[in-house]
Amino acid sequence: MKKEIVFTEKAPRPIGPYSQGVITEGRFLFVSGQIPINPETGELVTGPIEEQAEQAIKNLIEVVKAAGGSAENIVKVTVYITDMGAYARFNEVYERYFSTSKPARAVVEVSNLPKGVAVEIEAIAVL
Repeated sequence: MKKEIVFTEKAPRPIGPYSQGVITEGRFLFVSGQIPINPETGELVTGPIEEQAEQAIKNLIEVVKAAGGSAENIVKVTVYITDMGAYARFNEVYERYFSTSKPARAVVEVSNLPKGVAVEIEAIAVL
């Protein structure tokens, strides 16, 4: 199997042994979980879920753009949040980015995420 690694300075550098994204021969792009790190400053966005979601979604879309796609190419999203009570507030932000082309999605509450953030988002896109 042939695979192509995707990297962009417009999303945070990986904080572990993984790639931002990987494209397979069938033009599937697998985007690693994106957390709310501002790629310009390297600083963590630690505000409310809305601010964290905004940055994590922007990071996710930048990786897709670096592979030659857009939000429209995303077909599956998995969201990890630390408080399901923030689900509705997260959705308000999410819907601004995926209002016309809604990918399949799962939202899972977890006990902890890297760097103590409230949200992490991964995706699969078809380019």
